[in-house]
Amino acid sequence: MRTATDGLATGLAVLSTVLVVAPLVAIFVYLIYKGASSLSLAFFTQVPKPEGETGGGMANAIVGSAVLLGLASLIGVPIGISGGIFLAEFGRGTKLANAVRFTADVLNGVPSIVMGIAVYSLIVYQQKHFSAFSGGVALGIMMIPTVTRTTEEMLLMVPHAVREAALALGVPNWRSVLSITVKTASPGIITGCMLAFARVAGETAPLIFTALGNSNWSVNLNEPIAALPLQIYTYAISPYDDLHRLAWAGALVLIVLIVAAVSLVRYVTSRGVLKGAS
Repeated sequence: MRTATDGLATGLAVLSTVLVVAPLVAIFVYLIYKGASSLSLAFFTQVPKPEGETGGGMANAIVGSAVLLGLASLIGVPIGISGGIFLAEFGRGTKLANAVRFTADVLNGVPSIVMGIAVYSLIVYQQKHFSAFSGGVALGIMMIPTVTRTTEEMLLMVPHAVREAALALGVPNWRSVLSITVKTASPGIITGCMLAFARVAGETAPLIFTALGNSNWSVNLNEPIAALPLQIYTYAISPYDDLHRLAWAGALVLIVLIVAAVSLVRYVTSRGVLKGAS
């Protein structure tokens, strides 16, 4: 009976793993099938051609996505980690901490298009023009709740004995938190940051109301800017088959870039480089 139960549990665990991984593998294989044939040097070095003309690429969209995600990370990661540190270390049990936690949970469930409309009202409408800055702000705000809640949970998993040992040696509380507690939880915190990064990397709706898109080269934060999700959306709804093929290629590149970024950080973390190992 024990052997049968163990075999059943193991089989269910393996089946669950397959069910989780299978959709990702299926999507990736289908993207390769549809988009790999459209990848070329021109795709990574040229800007889009006018509609109706063949050729062109998404070089400006790739660079634009990098600019937007970099700006979003500069906004979302520091604020999110600071909020998580406050919830786990300094505001535990207070009404303010409960309010911040509730706000983060609510913000995490706000549809991305609503976030885009809100940033449009706060920034784009006031400036009277679309811009890369407003797009980065929208994506950065979307990253904050995920980073905050992940940071809090990771810090709460650090044993209290670690904090007590540091305080017993006369280390100030703030320094103990930054140098010991956060450092101990850094792999989990970094994983949370990458989850937030991966979530916003493919967002299109908030960028329609903020970054708008741009068919030319532009890295000016005060001007509209291209982005891979926006370019994929534009090509996907076009009536031209050549643009549809480029849209599949853009989707493949976007997925590969996200997987590569997350895998690289996880590899560096597992090697101990981000944990202070020499």
